[in-house]
Amino acid sequence: MAVDEPLAQRIAERIAGLPTGPGVYLMKSARGKVLYVGKAQNLRTRVRSYWNSGGDGRIQIPKLVARVVDVGVLVTPTVKDALLLENELIKQHKPPFNVRLRDDKQYLALRLDPRDDWPRLTMVRRFKRDGAQYFGPYTSSSGMKHSLSNLRRIFPLRTCSDGVFKDYARRGRPCIEFEIGRCPGPCCDKVSEETYRELLRGTELFLRGRSAELVKALERRMQDAALEERFEDAARLRDRIQAVEHTVERQQIVSDRQVDRDVFGLARTGGEALVQVLHVREGRVIGSAEYPFSDVRIEDGDVMSSFLGQYYGLDHERQVPAEVLASASAGDEPALEALLCERAGRKVTVRVPKRGAGRELVAMAMKNAEVALAQRIHNRESVEAALVELKEKLFLSELPRRIECYDVSNLQGTLAVASRVTFNDGLPDKSGYRRYRIKDAPAGDDLACMREVIARRFERIAKEPLPDLLVVDGGRGQLAVVTALARDTELVLDHVGIAKERDTESPSERVKRSGGLKAERLFLPNRVNPVLLLPSSRGLLLLQRVRDEAHRFAIEFQRSLRQKIGLTSILEEIPGIGPGKRRALLRELGSLRQIRDAEPETLEAVSGVSRKDARRIHGFFRAVASLDERGEVPVEEEFRE
Repeated sequence: MAVDEPLAQRIAERIAGLPTGPGVYLMKSARGKVLYVGKAQNLRTRVRSYWNSGGDGRIQIPKLVARVVDVGVLVTPTVKDALLLENELIKQHKPPFNVRLRDDKQYLALRLDPRDDWPRLTMVRRFKRDGAQYFGPYTSSSGMKHSLSNLRRIFPLRTCSDGVFKDYARRGRPCIEFEIGRCPGPCCDKVSEETYRELLRGTELFLRGRSAELVKALERRMQDAALEERFEDAARLRDRIQAVEHTVERQQIVSDRQVDRDVFGLARTGGEALVQVLHVREGRVIGSAEYPFSDVRIEDGDVMSSFLGQYYGLDHERQVPAEVLASASAGDEPALEALLCERAGRKVTVRVPKRGAGRELVAMAMKNAEVALAQRIHNRESVEAALVELKEKLFLSELPRRIECYDVSNLQGTLAVASRVTFNDGLPDKSGYRRYRIKDAPAGDDLACMREVIARRFERIAKEPLPDLLVVDGGRGQLAVVTALARDTELVLDHVGIAKERDTESPSERVKRSGGLKAERLFLPNRVNPVLLLPSSRGLLLLQRVRDEAHRFAIEFQRSLRQKIGLTSILEEIPGIGPGKRRALLRELGSLRQIRDAEPETLEAVSGVSRKDARRIHGFFRAVASLDERGEVPVEEEFRE
């Protein structure tokens, strides 16, 4: 696309008037939208390079230049200040040609506030500048919990909330965590503040990866205990040293140099890019994280430069190592060095190694990035194939990129709730999740509950456009509700019901699923027979994921609601159990616990309680117990039509 002469002349004049000092430049479209934000040591020279001889040799530049009609600049005292300003402007304008590092809410971290009386580790999803220490991020919740479990065996800190802590302090005896050696019992003065602070210091060193310093400190304390003939303390410290050394042995040694490093490797395939971060402490890899980006239209050096500036930005309480190694350079390493030195209060080196152990570490990070990116692309292609299959097999009008699924749940005719989950391109979109408390429909009437929820959804079309595909957890009955509401409101909407097969089907025709030996059947409007997809069908597996997530979300809401309301209030919601029967139950059985544990025959023996009432009460508490233990609500008919 050629740039017209008047525009080219205007831009040339604009560039000629730019300052020659450091600062940030903003390239804008005809509508005033910021397309790209960059920083430079010399603003005029840097911006001019985009228009010299078809750009500066980077293949993406013509795509950017073709859309630029104006360039704005903000002058800064130094390149370091330009780096900070660039990060803020990227977050503010979200330019399409920049890579944007989103915050760490999708990643887990461990938070430790040493200012607390008895500090404890808590799992969080955000790094904040609140004076606490943060360790992470962890890309896997199970991996983090496993690491935390191992850590607590070596350095047991309390895990209970402040409310639970105070409750046990009032009782005067610690919980079972103390009995099994997973907590030192500070609530009941079972440990001195000095000893607890030593455990805290060991936890910090361990999570920082400073194992050598930790082992030396423990050895000194062990020797002091032995000299003072405190042999039990010395033995405990010996066991702790062995546990630390055993854990460190399992970490991969990647360098003989005992230096802390963050290593960044970049992999790209077309517009897809991924940055892999390896956290190396004392020559060992103690953690990693990956950051994918789509539709990337700038060169590797700019990707890495922008990423590092945002990764170590002031809004992230990340540990700054002694060295930062990267696989690509944009020439602004000195500015980033100055920023990191200021944050860390010591010397920090930022470089792109060309040889030696540093280059080998970068190669390892790049290799891991390539593997992760290949898997990401494969997953995306699998999702695309699943969407195409659903469109063809279910006769949909559009590719179902946005899917909404609804599930209704109740506890034996009480606490009726519903959930909505949203998937975009095969991935959960938490912003589209909704919870519904059934207001008008009878709690035990699934069809009436579904009708209420879908009607409420259709009322919000102006604020929330309809999805490409609406899924309901259920058979013909639930599907008919959606069809009727869509017809009454004159909406054109692809919708489908998903339900397991009947128990009367031949066992040889069943397929194994997480819910049992039951195949899935898909119901379409105006079609008598359900659609049966192969168990290995990508489209079916995607719909199962969506349905299972809706079910999980509904059960989670129901459980939290029950805990919030309280057992007595829930008992009041059981149909047919009025104040007189509740008083009789409490009078003759003595307590809510006795009512919960009673068999139907015992309940029926209570004055005024019929056999139907007894079965309803017993079934309700059985459902509550199942919900607490397995996260499932037992129903007599799993297949609902």
